[in-house]
Amino acid sequence: MKKFLLAAVVCFAGYSQAYAQGCVAIRSNGMSCTMEHPAGDETAKGWQLNVSHRYFKSFRHFKGDEEQKERLEKHTEVINWQHSLDLTLIRQFDNKWSLSVGLPVLVNKRSSLYEHGRKERHNSNSAGIGDARIVGYKWLLDPAKVTRGNLQLGLGIKLPTGNFKAEDTFYNVGPDGGTEQRPVDQSIQLGDGGVGAITELNSFYTLNSNFSAYANLYYLVNPRGTNGTRTYRETLSPMLANEAIMSVPDQYMARLGVSHTFAGKLKGLAASVGARMEGVPVKDVLGSSEGFRRPGYIQSLEPGVSYMTHRLTLFTTVPVALKRNRLQSVTDKENTATTGNYVQGDAAFSDYAINVGLAVKF
Repeated sequence: MKKFLLAAVVCFAGYSQAYAQGCVAIRSNGMSCTMEHPAGDETAKGWQLNVSHRYFKSFRHFKGDEEQKERLEKHTEVINWQHSLDLTLIRQFDNKWSLSVGLPVLVNKRSSLYEHGRKERHNSNSAGIGDARIVGYKWLLDPAKVTRGNLQLGLGIKLPTGNFKAEDTFYNVGPDGGTEQRPVDQSIQLGDGGVGAITELNSFYTLNSNFSAYANLYYLVNPRGTNGTRTYRETLSPMLANEAIMSVPDQYMARLGVSHTFAGKLKGLAASVGARMEGVPVKDVLGSSEGFRRPGYIQSLEPGVSYMTHRLTLFTTVPVALKRNRLQSVTDKENTATTGNYVQGDAAFSDYAINVGLAVKF
């Protein structure tokens, strides 16, 4: 059972959210890996509730992987604050099959100059539920026969339950330079407006009685091209006419690391460290890639710690950014070809994120 518990710790230690830290907008489509496969059916069946909270503040601007430090010096940076509470209910049918249903609750704030006529700094806000997801999981190897390691496949659907047209008041805009109700920036919209296909592959391998390795892969396929929500970016520059409507982008995440469980008086405590990469691609796997998106990725070092009892697991992770890269968008590439000058937009990223949560088995 120690190996099984170790596998569960690997899962819970921070694998609860999948979205980047800042203007590269990856929605809170938090995965609910069920990285535990007990020794017998009598302990495999049941319910589990995962509750996790994530916070970050993004403010460092990047074009490509080069930071625009002058934005901080001139106080022209865009700042995003985000709190996300992710609620996931898991039904374990047996030692192979499980089903999860999850829903995030989001509170966002964005401070900028350029969205308010470049004259004054104002905030825009959004709050509410995000996009729901339903995912089924199956262990690919028989847990009764293979106990040292395993692969878990997850397939599911992401539903557009989050408001993708959230609005707030914008200042110094419009023909008369007054105030208008407009959709908030894509990075703080509560949803993306698309029905998506979720694919996951989770794995663990027990190295010895105290150490285990883990890997998680996640990709969200969003076939819908645009969601009809206006960005008003065409009012900033004629070159941004193709970005007048918000895109519905794919998104991805990958994690790889090791976990160590303690014995003796520290029994139940585990520590993990790994690498994490998450992002938005320039083009989607299926469907159109038109509209406005900020493609890019963030690579992080992800330390974590967790504590497990018989039915309760507490965990926290703090992904710390090592590399941030805002890639050329489709519009950037088109404008580069048209003008002959290299064009690339920017995006704001955070230095770190804080994840805390708990899992309760019933």
